Amino acid sequence: MTPIESGQVALELERLRGTVETGFARNDGSLALLVQRSDQTDKQLADHETRLDTLEKSRWPLPSIAAITACAALGLTLYEKVAAR
Repeated sequence: MTPIESGQVALELERLRGTVETGFARNDGSLALLVQRSDQTDKQLADHETRLDTLEKSRWPLPSIAAITACAALGLTLYEKVAAR
């Protein structure tokens, strides 16, 4: 190799190194964005789970109240039938 060719090879290697570093920087930025979005999604999912748990806890008395009301209505109906005789 002549000195000119080795100088050109070194220059091309330096350009290649710069291109690779730029590509890695771009990939790092993309990965950081994906991690940030994933964190936001996790927070939103946790918030939805909390809200759903709250709704489920506040809903449980409704079926119980309906059952108690039905039993009371049945009891009153039976009492009226027995009292009417």
